[in-house]
Amino acid sequence: LVAAAAVLDAASAQQVGTMAQEAQPSMSMEVCGKSGCAPDPAKVVMDMNWRWLHNKDGYNNCLPDGADAWDQALCPDPEKCSHNCAIEGIDAKGYSETYMASTVGEDGLKLTFPKAPRVYLNEPSGDRYKVIKLLNREFSFDVDVSTLPCGMNAALYFVEMPADGDKGGANNAGAKFGTGYCDAQCPHMKFIKDKANIEGWKSHMAKTPDDEWRKVGPEGSKGVCCAEMDIFEANREAGAFTAHPCKHPAQAVCEGDEECGNKDTGDVGWCDKDGCGFSTYRLGHEKFWGAGDEYTVDTTRPMTIVTQFVTTDGTDDGDLKEIRRFYIQDGKVI
Repeated sequence: LVAAAAVLDAASAQQVGTMAQEAQPSMSMEVCGKSGCAPDPAKVVMDMNWRWLHNKDGYNNCLPDGADAWDQALCPDPEKCSHNCAIEGIDAKGYSETYMASTVGEDGLKLTFPKAPRVYLNEPSGDRYKVIKLLNREFSFDVDVSTLPCGMNAALYFVEMPADGDKGGANNAGAKFGTGYCDAQCPHMKFIKDKANIEGWKSHMAKTPDDEWRKVGPEGSKGVCCAEMDIFEANREAGAFTAHPCKHPAQAVCEGDEECGNKDTGDVGWCDKDGCGFSTYRLGHEKFWGAGDEYTVDTTRPMTIVTQFVTTDGTDDGDLKEIRRFYIQDGKVI
């Protein structure tokens, strides 16, 4: 699975722009075993959805800001759009100042609302996503959500997207430019595989968590589905971790409510959009997670979060039977 991080909820393309040199920030992880821990260097790359999308030989937006339609001269059909449009690189200043995504020390990442984009971990080469094996292992990270209020969502999660970013065909960008995203919500990305998702491009009505209908989009008719494991979705007031399995292995392109799913119409689709989630507040422990000394985990202070993926036979090839979670704060294991 490929790791992704975001602080919120942005255009996308397949050719590569030449106006800015991509400069992915560097950070380091650690891989640990019985003999100890070793550095595992990585790069941080911004998702294509946040990048400038323009004609490959100029400065014209393929999908103008605020527009309900693609530029017909550049995008008369999916294939020509993919060949005519390019996603631009992000230089070091762009990452840290424009999009407010910066590394902290050698092994930390800071995403600042409202501009922080969705980012992924790349291999040190910068052109291939890091693939994380979870079965029979544990994954841990340090996090500080003390400044993140109710209504915000800091997310760290894994998705089954291709390690090369689906590079090939009309997609010359690949993982170096953040292409190939999918998740269990089967998002209607602007580009799927190496084609622009412009067919059926329109807005539609959707129901909010407050049971209100609002206009959303526009978006294309196709979605792209894959399994998703939400390790961490939280702010200083609430948090959860959730597994979202899908019917098909790896990445699958869907079309229509029956395949992509639609909660408003009751269509389940290929993936479990709600997922199997664990939230201590929802399960009745209202004083487990929150801001202040009265909570078991005090979100005003940094913490380490550990998630274990236990298999039936204790090997990397066994079936998953249990997901365990614990926290470490001020030297205490919770």
